[in-house]
Amino acid sequence: MKIGVTCYPTYGGSGVVATELGKAMAQRDHQVHFISYSLPFRLQHYDERIFFHEVEMVSYPLLEHSTYVIALAAKMSEVGTQVGLDVFHVHYAIPHAVSAFLARSILGPQGPRIITTLHGTDITLVGNDRSLFPMTRFALEQSDGVTCVSRYLLEKTREVFNLDRPMTVIPNFVDTRRFSPTPRSTLREHLAPRGERILVHLSNFRSVKRAPDAVRVFAAVRAALPARLLLIGDGQDRPEALHLAEISGVKGDVIFLGKQDDVESLLAVADLLLLPSADEAFGLAALEGMSCGVPVVATAVGGVPEVLEDGKSGFLLPVGDVDGMARAALELLTNGSRHAEFRAAARQRAVEHFDTTLIVPRYEAYYREVLAR
Repeated sequence: MKIGVTCYPTYGGSGVVATELGKAMAQRDHQVHFISYSLPFRLQHYDERIFFHEVEMVSYPLLEHSTYVIALAAKMSEVGTQVGLDVFHVHYAIPHAVSAFLARSILGPQGPRIITTLHGTDITLVGNDRSLFPMTRFALEQSDGVTCVSRYLLEKTREVFNLDRPMTVIPNFVDTRRFSPTPRSTLREHLAPRGERILVHLSNFRSVKRAPDAVRVFAAVRAALPARLLLIGDGQDRPEALHLAEISGVKGDVIFLGKQDDVESLLAVADLLLLPSADEAFGLAALEGMSCGVPVVATAVGGVPEVLEDGKSGFLLPVGDVDGMARAALELLTNGSRHAEFRAAARQRAVEHFDTTLIVPRYEAYYREVLAR
C-alpha cells in the first residue's frame, strides 16, 4: 500500500505514535509518505520506503489565519496524485481530517480513503469549543474510517459529537525491544552518583499534564529518602515547575533535560514514573515507562486505567492527590521486593498487550478493511 500520513510533527504523543506507526508500516514493505509542515521529530533515519513532503506556507495577509488548512490540503492532493496514494491516514481531527476531506474532494471519488485517528485533546478540547464543533463532526462523518486510541476516547467521542458511525479502538503501542529494562548503567551512576532513587516525568508540559504536581510529589518523596527527579520535555508549565522546585528546596535534585530523542535510555534507569495529568486519552508516557520495567504512579483519568493495572503495574490516584501519589511512590521505593514485583508486572503488561508486533498488524488490517469497502 501507499500511505499518506499527516500528523503534528512536534513533541507529543500523537506525533510519536503517527511517526512510529509509519516507520513500522515501512518495515512491512509499505510505502509511507509523511505530509506536514516540519519533519516529525522521531523521523531521523533514512529508509528507502519513507518520504517526507513539506507543506509550504503562502504568506498573504488576507489568509494569515487559515493558510495551513489550505496549504496542507493542496500538498495532500498533490502527493495523492503524484504517488497514487491508497490512504490518507491523519492523526488529530483538527485540522488534518478537514484538509484530508478537501484533498479528496479535489481528487474525486477515486482518491485515497481517509482514516482519522483520534488521540484525545482533538476531541476533549474541541468538544468544549462550539465554534469548531460542526467542522470536527463533519470531518469525522466524512472519514472512511475512524480509530480511537482507547475505549474511553471512543465513548467520549460518541458522547461529545453524538456520532453513531462505526469507530474502532486500536491502542497505542511501544517497541518493547527498544524500550526495555537496562542493568545498572553508567548513565544511572551519572544521574544518581550517590545511589539516589530516580523518578521521572515525561510530557509536553501543557497545563493538562500538571507537571508542577510531579514536582510536589517529588518534594514529598525527597523529604523521606535520597532521590532525583528527571523532567523530560518542555512547554508552558516548565517555568512554574522549576520555580516550584526552587521554593520547595529540591532544585538541586531536579534535573531538567528538555526535549530528548533518546528517551528510552533515560526511562530505563528510572525507578518510578509520575503521570499526574488532569486528562489522558491513553498515557503513552506511562506505557513507554512500563516497557522499560518502570512502575507508574498516575491519575485515574481517561484511558490510563486501560493501560496500567492499579496495584499491580502501578498505582492510580485522583487528580491533584499529591499526598496520595507521594505515599504510593514511597510504598514502592522503600520496599525492594514489592518494587521488583511491580517492575516485572509493568514490563509483562507492555509486552503482552501493547507491543508493536501486536498493534501494527491491526492498523494494517484496518487499512485493508477500509479499502475493501
